[in-house]
Amino acid sequence: MSTIVITGASDGIGAAGARRLRADGHEVVLVGRSRSKTEAVGAELGAPFHLADFARLEDVRRLAGELEAYERIDVLVNNAGGVMGRRAVTEDGFEQTFQVNHLAPFLLTTLLLPRLIAARAKVIQTASAAANHFGGSFDIDDLNHERGYAPMRAYGDGKLANVLFTRELDRRHRADGIAAVAFHPGVVRSNFAKETGLGLRLLYHSPLKYLFTISATTSAERLGWLVDGTPGEDWEPGGFYGNRTPLALKLQDDGTLARKLWERSERMLAAP
Repeated sequence: MSTIVITGASDGIGAAGARRLRADGHEVVLVGRSRSKTEAVGAELGAPFHLADFARLEDVRRLAGELEAYERIDVLVNNAGGVMGRRAVTEDGFEQTFQVNHLAPFLLTTLLLPRLIAARAKVIQTASAAANHFGGSFDIDDLNHERGYAPMRAYGDGKLANVLFTRELDRRHRADGIAAVAFHPGVVRSNFAKETGLGLRLLYHSPLKYLFTISATTSAERLGWLVDGTPGEDWEPGGFYGNRTPLALKLQDDGTLARKLWERSERMLAAP
């Protein structure tokens, strides 16, 4: 039985994943932004929960401190994220899409790293095929999207950052026992993208969604496969997977961009 921390666990993929993993006998620790939704899932599963808004890095730092109460963390599922509407800057000074999708989970993971190494943990990133569809123009010098902002471009860049972070986490810490992996959960029927433009709202929230999306339960099965699988046998650490199948990035990177993103993220978080 593993102790699994799941962010973005109040709805959609996170809640469905928590249900699946709890049914499999794992201990799940829920993290969500909405008190009412997260508390409801916690009550349903008999699971502890914590509140954190990833648009506030102070919440992430507080969350990392709260998670010290658990004896061990066997799996960290960085699932929180989303597509935003108009460009917005958080109180921390970062573009909101970049912060919520990459910078906040990067911070949480690095703060928990000693615990994760001690447990030889799996770190699973909920990425997206949007990394290929919308993240091809990734600009390491414009992570805050000050030039040419568009909601889906920012989201694609954030999901591409998830994959690059996974690769660099693997490069730096595989020898320490960390098994890092990213996956595309599928386009899931949920409250995702409700604040974006008409096209995405139609895809996710109109009757059209049943033609193009999968259920959160199906997505949870993909997550369960990674949680229960054996790194190096069932899936390769540092990899990016779809439906149990490796996905290639259209953006070619020999590791240089992944390393630069890690170093740039560290500098951004260290800035006063």
